[in-house]
Amino acid sequence: MKSLFGSPGKPSGLALRLCQCLFAAASLAVMSSASGFSTATSFCYLIAAMGLQVLWSFGLACLDIHALRLNKDLHNHILLSFLLVGDWVTVILSLAAASSSAGVMILFMKDTDICRLQPSLSCYTFQISIALAFIAWFLLAISSYVVLWLLATV
Repeated sequence: MKSLFGSPGKPSGLALRLCQCLFAAASLAVMSSASGFSTATSFCYLIAAMGLQVLWSFGLACLDIHALRLNKDLHNHILLSFLLVGDWVTVILSLAAASSSAGVMILFMKDTDICRLQPSLSCYTFQISIALAFIAWFLLAISSYVVLWLLATV
């Protein structure tokens, strides 16, 4: 069995999942607290995708805590396949949400000047939330790659 950084059931895997959960929760909280987030469907989609990522990452962090406390090995074929499919679904949804929200922000700031014309929109808050979503996506992509690599070696 290989022991890679971010492997399920290892302290590095727990740290990676907790960071994913933290950044996704921060993105969700920042976007939902911004005034005017409901003006674009992609911002609502970002909230939904980050909510899913928080639940997925938190659940897997709890699984890692359980494995660490009981000294269990999580490197079996069935569990890794489940983790891989779940990570891929969450990665695709998170990237799509972050990218579509970034596209709307480019439209708002560069193409139409809506942010300048409507100061009631929290455009800088939207940008912070999108940046946090991309960081959460990147961390989840690392986990997905590690699980894929482990599944190939099991």
